[in-house]
Amino acid sequence: MTKRTYRRLMTTGFIALCSAVVMAQHKVEMLPFGDMDQWVNREIKESAIIGGNTKNVYAVGPTQTIAGSKAYTNLGGSPWATSNVMAKVAGVTKTNTSVFPEKRGSGYCARLETRMESVKVFGLVDITVLAAGSMFLGTVHEPIKGTKNPNRMLGMGIPFTKRPVALQFDYKVKMSDRENRIRATGFSKITDVPGKDFPAAILLLQKRWEDAEGNIFAKRVGTMVVYYYNTGDWHNNATYEIHYGDITGSPVYKPHMMRLQVDERYSLNSKGESVPVREVAWADEDETPTHMILQFTASHGGAYIGSPGNTLWVDNVKLVYAQ
Repeated sequence: MTKRTYRRLMTTGFIALCSAVVMAQHKVEMLPFGDMDQWVNREIKESAIIGGNTKNVYAVGPTQTIAGSKAYTNLGGSPWATSNVMAKVAGVTKTNTSVFPEKRGSGYCARLETRMESVKVFGLVDITVLAAGSMFLGTVHEPIKGTKNPNRMLGMGIPFTKRPVALQFDYKVKMSDRENRIRATGFSKITDVPGKDFPAAILLLQKRWEDAEGNIFAKRVGTMVVYYYNTGDWHNNATYEIHYGDITGSPVYKPHMMRLQVDERYSLNSKGESVPVREVAWADEDETPTHMILQFTASHGGAYIGSPGNTLWVDNVKLVYAQ
């Protein structure tokens, strides 16, 4: 063994030892149902006019099977929602499934896929939509009644008042070989969108409040956003630091991923209305959040934009706290 190789091995071992010591000084908590081992299987029969097939629509929650086209709300205290939904448009029942349970070891993980979904009537393709596999903390307001403003149908984020130092989870990535993304809304021509499609993990801590008119505002308390650029096998216990306060002057700040209001997200106000959450400022570094947004997605570009074939696997989602 050369001296250079020996030094490299010693350095690698020292870094690994230091990481182990640092993690030993922290407390790691699994999010509810974050081990992805329990799934609800919804057996939904689509309308006869589009084939009348029974589809499996999965949700992260206490293991059970639910038959029938019933609107779903989170069960058993599960905080997770997904892009798997039931839609009822003009009396036609249609489903989308782009998040799947997949066997992993003695349990399961979540597989998030970007796919094309088509609705066929009398053998003709009438609507083709790009569906990006996504799972997030929050709710979906079923049944979906159209493709206009899909974000309004999602309640993004859950009440949360802790201050974790990091997010930890296992992941695997398969990238599409497309150089550009596509946009397919179902009611316009399918078009190219410049730029490659990237799976992403997003955690935002917010301090929210509501005004007398029912508008919801937020300050950004904590930020963690990561994109994945390459195909790779399982990476276990990947740990990403959450950055607090105004990070615009920090080397970690990437405006295209982390700026305020980078995406429009919705929540129910006190009147039961789905309204946008307006991020208006960075919070002080020591402020306590009221809500946490956590999302894993196979495509980073928003609704109806992505590259079919992009796939992100997720398992064992945890939060890390300082002791």
